Amino acid sequence: MNTQRWMSSQFFTFFLTWGVFLPYWTGWMIHIKGISISQASLIMSLGLVVRGLSTLFVYPYFSGMFSSRTLLNGMAIGTFLSMLCYIPANSYSSLLMVTLLLNLFYPTLMPALDTAAGVLVQSKQLKHYGRSRSWGSIGFVASGMVLTVFTGALGDVVIFWSLLLGTIVLVGLGLMPAPLVLSEKPQPNQTKRARMLNLFRIKHFGLVLAIVILLQAAHATYYTYGYIFLQEIHSPKYLIGLILNIAVIAEIIFFLIADRYFQRFSTGFLLALSSLGSTVRWILVFAFPNVIVFSISQILHALSFAMCHYAFMKYLIKNIPHLQIPNAQGMYSALALSWSTAVFTIFGGYLYEIEPRFAYIGMIVCSIPSMVLALVYRKLEK
Repeated sequence: MNTQRWMSSQFFTFFLTWGVFLPYWTGWMIHIKGISISQASLIMSLGLVVRGLSTLFVYPYFSGMFSSRTLLNGMAIGTFLSMLCYIPANSYSSLLMVTLLLNLFYPTLMPALDTAAGVLVQSKQLKHYGRSRSWGSIGFVASGMVLTVFTGALGDVVIFWSLLLGTIVLVGLGLMPAPLVLSEKPQPNQTKRARMLNLFRIKHFGLVLAIVILLQAAHATYYTYGYIFLQEIHSPKYLIGLILNIAVIAEIIFFLIADRYFQRFSTGFLLALSSLGSTVRWILVFAFPNVIVFSISQILHALSFAMCHYAFMKYLIKNIPHLQIPNAQGMYSALALSWSTAVFTIFGGYLYEIEPRFAYIGMIVCSIPSMVLALVYRKLEK
């Protein structure tokens, strides 16, 4: 088996679905299910809370009982069954309940895949993490490009059916052979030693975690309101998907070249540069609320998101023991990708209803402190 190809196909398939869910799901609930922006904002925020609970507690717990492959397959099946529950859901309360159910399974695939990649890199079976991860970004772009055509022709109703089809593919991929190391069940005595709080005994883990939490939280407005903000600034509907995917194309390019050009830089330097790119990005959108500048600012996603994620993985692979990787990934996913984003989604929604571009400038309350902490960490790691 070609492990590099297996990991790439896993990332590609998951992000093929994520490219539908992340930018389009809020709009689908608003336009097709008929709920308000504030209701959709609350649903997505509460979904992020459940996502955080699942990735912080449920995923690490079961990772101590089952192999990585079993967990990946189980979460894929749970995602598919949750998606089916959306079909009869038409009220605010029913949409909320189904979204909470979905967030128990679906987002945990992300830390599970990164955990698998980390284990494969540490066991010398995966040579280029960045190259495999770039295929995830390619999948994200591919789904967005295709979906743009169909939403333009048939309307937002196709968003749901596209995501459902993607989850079917995700389940099917789980039937394929996987690297043997991912089928190994953890031993009970090993699980007892891998306690989550022990992560904070690892040098600078708490500081690095605080930096990536702030950096990922700064994307809350973009992830939740980017689709409707482009409509607000009068972007042609057939171009919205293309504009959103500029960020992912920049992400793809970064991950393709990261192992070659950025491996030699320290984690602190990469995090500081990521913070600077994030700050500039949100200032540009606030200062120049038009389609052209928004499109240009999308290039900075390579710094604000991709470099942040790469820097954390670089730190993880170098400093975190094998048994603690699921705990570290669960904590990163819960605190950086879920709960912090949930808090700032509500904050961004409040600002958005006052003035849409205020929601973007508000994100520098995360990016500027992260820059200060990254510069501190850069000095400490020397």
